[in-house]
Amino acid sequence: MSSFDRAPDDEADVDREIRIEKMKRELEQLSGGSMISGGFGDVPPNLEEIFLARVCEFEKAQHDTNFNRLVHCGVQMTPPAELDDASLRAKLHEVLGALGKIHCFIENTDHLSDRELYTWLWSEGLREETPDLSQLGGAWHMSPIGASDDKDIAVFLKYYATEKERCRWKTEFPNEALPPHCSLPYNRDRNLPRPE
Repeated sequence: MSSFDRAPDDEADVDREIRIEKMKRELEQLSGGSMISGGFGDVPPNLEEIFLARVCEFEKAQHDTNFNRLVHCGVQMTPPAELDDASLRAKLHEVLGALGKIHCFIENTDHLSDRELYTWLWSEGLREETPDLSQLGGAWHMSPIGASDDKDIAVFLKYYATEKERCRWKTEFPNEALPPHCSLPYNRDRNLPRPE
């Protein structure tokens, strides 16, 4: 081998760089030219390639609502107003179990009654279009306080924040009122489906 010949590892690195650049161009096209790209510091090229491949899969995945996915799985979605309390509790249990099977996991629900949670799922939580992560080996996590607006932050601080989180929030926002901590009125979250 002469000093001008490339070593096999060098050729593999060049091939990887070509694949990475192709994926970056593809992502640029998928985003309509609005992709913002950056670096992660000293990341090995093989990890960058794996990451970009996952991002491409995510961006190309079929989007639908979890509401529609449940219907396609055979779950009859009944409006909350049409269910008495016992029927609603059973329907909520069915919906939460079915969501776990399609890799969608609900968190931070213990401040809501069964009716409030089912109503949130029916009207908001299941209506957002998302990629089908179950086909990508991933999971979707959602929460009724996931919007991080003022109302959701107040609920988090009131029911879910640790004392350390509450102190940090008060330090960062000294002019904002800190709601008093309250015990959670329900105990559902510990029994909800979780990723394996």
